[in-house]
Amino acid sequence: MKMPDSCFFIFTLLLGQLSITLGGKILVFPLDGSHWVNMKVIIEQLHARGHEITVLRPSDSWYIKEKSPLYTSVTLSCRGGFEENFETFLIRQLEVRLQIKPGNFWSNIWKRMEMQQVILDQFSQFHKKVGDLITYMFENEDLMQSLNASKYDMVLTDPGIGGGALLARRLKLPLVFNVRWTIQGEAHLLIAPSPLSYIPFTATELTDRMTFPQRLKNVLSYFMGMFTLSYISEPTYKPIVRRFFGPDVDYSTVFLDADIWLMRNDFVFEFPRPTVPNIIYIGGFQCKPSKSLPTDLEEFVQSSGDHGIIVMTLGTLVGNLPQDISEEIAAAFAQLPQKVIWRYTGQRPNSLGNNTLLVQWLPQNDLLGHSKTQVFITHGGTNGVQEAIYHGVPVVGLPLFFDQPDNLSRVKAKGAAVIVDIATVDRNIFKEALMTVIYNSTYRENMQTLSKLHRDQPMKPLDQAVFWIEYVIRHKGAQHLKTQGHKMSWFVYSSVDVFAALSAAVLLVICIWVSVVRLLWRKIFTQKKIKHQ
Repeated sequence: MKMPDSCFFIFTLLLGQLSITLGGKILVFPLDGSHWVNMKVIIEQLHARGHEITVLRPSDSWYIKEKSPLYTSVTLSCRGGFEENFETFLIRQLEVRLQIKPGNFWSNIWKRMEMQQVILDQFSQFHKKVGDLITYMFENEDLMQSLNASKYDMVLTDPGIGGGALLARRLKLPLVFNVRWTIQGEAHLLIAPSPLSYIPFTATELTDRMTFPQRLKNVLSYFMGMFTLSYISEPTYKPIVRRFFGPDVDYSTVFLDADIWLMRNDFVFEFPRPTVPNIIYIGGFQCKPSKSLPTDLEEFVQSSGDHGIIVMTLGTLVGNLPQDISEEIAAAFAQLPQKVIWRYTGQRPNSLGNNTLLVQWLPQNDLLGHSKTQVFITHGGTNGVQEAIYHGVPVVGLPLFFDQPDNLSRVKAKGAAVIVDIATVDRNIFKEALMTVIYNSTYRENMQTLSKLHRDQPMKPLDQAVFWIEYVIRHKGAQHLKTQGHKMSWFVYSSVDVFAALSAAVLLVICIWVSVVRLLWRKIFTQKKIKHQ
């Protein structure tokens, strides 16, 4: 029997209302800046599925808007300190980075130490302000009562700051991380087994095939890196944990106790390594098919003919470079037959050629998905690298700071990128790198292979992320997927105590055996001596 159209409409409407009714209440504690761009993609999808989203934001939020159709915001009347002095910090970082030249061994050591000190100072100040924000929240009884009364189903956070994990513990709510980096370092190294023999530590630019000197460098980098990270984070968060949760709560485990870790990479980008059940890989979740370009930009792209175009951007935070470097890059572009679209906000280079278009902003995803794009010049930010993989566009990398050298080194190891040192770049080096990637088809073929591997999966990464968030809501957590490894001390985790006990037992048996043999030998020797007398 055919259902009348009116009944079908009512049924559909009721079904839609049911999906909204079943939507969860999600409290989001995000990290500002480019990390918010990632978080917002997930929030958009959760909102579309009928979930009610509340976002906590400080009053000086940089990217996180107070009013949005996607979420309700709770603005905290204190400063988060993300944007404050950030541009000055990046400029200082870049200045020191440009002074590191090949061949100046001792000078480079001092410059690297200076760069590390700049990072330490900046991040220490940043986490201190995050700590002040957390203290403000926990001391604000009205705010905490309001959050408790709202009956949220879970907390979604970026563990690059510690507020979300502490808030989830305070509210006794399930916790989901949108993660690659945490306050204690790279997420994999913290939660999953990570043999340093073939898993490169952060910022080493190593691969999973290391020589002995490289493994030595990896181990030393690990101990130095973990000490540095603890130096940055512990002075801020340890007193907060002790004050609000008591001296018996282990500081190091609080920030690892998430139900699900939505990992913003995958094994197309990452080297193969051990993992654990509650890590869900969503690398490239923000990637999407390209859309049509604006008319003026499309006309410029089409004017490139068979040569195609080059796309260059160093991310949203770096719109310009020192003028001498910009002149060299512009001069290299001018010698190429390709057209160039360059996001650049600095002084117009004198050496700029007619083939180069400077823009204040560019539709990166849509340009990377265009059939005429030959190469992508990038600083190596995670989003840009993953979009290049998604669209199969080979890369010329100009890494500047943070995780960018590591990101590009992984793509280079897979044969899809050439990396240029910004401290030594000139027009000849830059032109050669571009021509290598454009005219050696191997780079494009390798990147397109990575693209095929990335796309060939049973569920889209964004759908994976949403499924597991809803999984946590449905089951009020995912305790059955959480390993106990992060709750163990290092000597228990590594079974040092077991090996010590077994060694002691073996040593005891050996001692007893030696004692018995010596006793028997003495007895036999004594009897022989008596008989002889």
